[in-house]
Amino acid sequence: MKPVAIFRHARSEGPGYFATYLERRAIPWKLFAVDEGRDLPKDVRRFSGLVLMGGPMSVNDDLPWIGPALELVREAVRKDVPALGHCLGGQLMSRALGGEVTRARVKEIGWGEVQVADNAVAREWFGALASFESFHWHGETFSIPPGGTRVLENKHCANQAFALGKHLGMQCHVEMTEELIRGWCRGGADEIEAAKDSPGVQTPARIEKNLDARVAALHAVADRIYERWTQGLAPG
Repeated sequence: MKPVAIFRHARSEGPGYFATYLERRAIPWKLFAVDEGRDLPKDVRRFSGLVLMGGPMSVNDDLPWIGPALELVREAVRKDVPALGHCLGGQLMSRALGGEVTRARVKEIGWGEVQVADNAVAREWFGALASFESFHWHGETFSIPPGGTRVLENKHCANQAFALGKHLGMQCHVEMTEELIRGWCRGGADEIEAAKDSPGVQTPARIEKNLDARVAALHAVADRIYERWTQGLAPG
């Protein structure tokens, strides 16, 4: 099988549990460290799938790699190579496919419930699951691009995920590990403090409470999402 290409936009926001999932199933993957100046590949057909991770920047920033990343997503859709986006990655996918990325009404940092939308596409991805607790860290949000379907939502952010065929863009973070969460809480302490009055922002102590159980439950949901996504991986 051709490898899955994973694009990292910040050193602190690597593939996390997604890499663990792939390795347990002997699915090869290759990391592109965009944060270290790594060039993006030109031919999506070299890979069985494309995965875009998070990052503190905005899709609307004037960064040299954003244009090529958007075109890579479009090419993946044209060539039927499944794309998967986490947070910034989901925003990149929305923008590439004709959506918009704007400031969120409420910044979300920490744990929060998301609901599975009541439509057939959402049930294809999530089955009978009605809701789950996910991890969040975002101040912007995406619109559902033309042809896409909202599959996840919550009270602070109407568009938590969209699906378009075998492609899935998420605003929430299902790839988190205990190590990643603790690291983000340390590195993002100033951001948490500055936004502490937001109803969607939690303190580090609250975020890390019962962390092992919460992460285990999140991984069970991630398994379902990743299993559905990997079923569409391009052969070869």
